[in-house]
Amino acid sequence: MMAVTAYLVRHGQTYMNLYNKVQGWIDSPLTSKGIQDAQDAGERLSKISFDAAFTSDSGRAIETGRQILKKNPNGINIITYQFPELREQFHGYFEGENLEQMWQFVGEQVQITNEAGVLDNFGLERARDLIAKADLYNNAEDNKRFWDRLDRGFDRIRENTKDDEVILIVSHGMTIRSIVDRYAPELDQGQAAKNGSITKLRILPETIEVEYYNKLDSDV
Repeated sequence: MMAVTAYLVRHGQTYMNLYNKVQGWIDSPLTSKGIQDAQDAGERLSKISFDAAFTSDSGRAIETGRQILKKNPNGINIITYQFPELREQFHGYFEGENLEQMWQFVGEQVQITNEAGVLDNFGLERARDLIAKADLYNNAEDNKRFWDRLDRGFDRIRENTKDDEVILIVSHGMTIRSIVDRYAPELDQGQAAKNGSITKLRILPETIEVEYYNKLDSDV
C-alpha cells in the first residue's frame, strides 16, 4: 500500500494576519516576523531529505516554501508544485474584512457573535456552511465545495509522488486545522495552526493519518 510522509507547514505571518483581517484566497506579503517563521521552520526541517515540495498558489505559501527550502542542503534540487487546490478556504464577500466583524455577522444566524462560540458549538465544518450562507454574493465555499477542492489537491499529490517518499507541503491555517479535525479530531484541542508550525501526515491511498499537529519545537 502506497504511503507518503508529509510535513505540512502553515505559511509565515502576513500583514493581513497582523491586522486581524480575513485572509483566504486574498493574499498579502509575509511580514519580517513571517519570513522568520518560515526560516525557523526551515531550520527545524533542514535534516529532512525531501523528494518534492507542494504549496498552494498563494504568494504567502510560495514564499514560505522558498524560505524553508533555502535552509535545506538539497533544497535547490527539490521540485516544487503549486496547486490552487491547497489554498485556504474562500470566504467570498468577507475576504479582507475585520475577522471579528465577520464572525459577528456570520454568528447572527445562530445568536452567537464570536468565533470561539461558533466553533465550539457548531464545529469547523458547520461553521464553514454558516459563512457561505451569510455571504451576500454566494461566493464563499461551503463545506462540500471546500473538501471537494482539497480532496482533489491530495489526489494530485498522490499522482505526483511514489511510495515511501517524503514531501513538504505549505498551506494555510484553517485548511490545516480542518485536515486535523477530520482525520484526527483528538489532536485539535480547539487550537488554530500557528504561523510556521509543522503538522506531520501520512498520506495513504484512501485516507490521511495525522502523527502530530501544530509543532513549533525542533523535535520533528
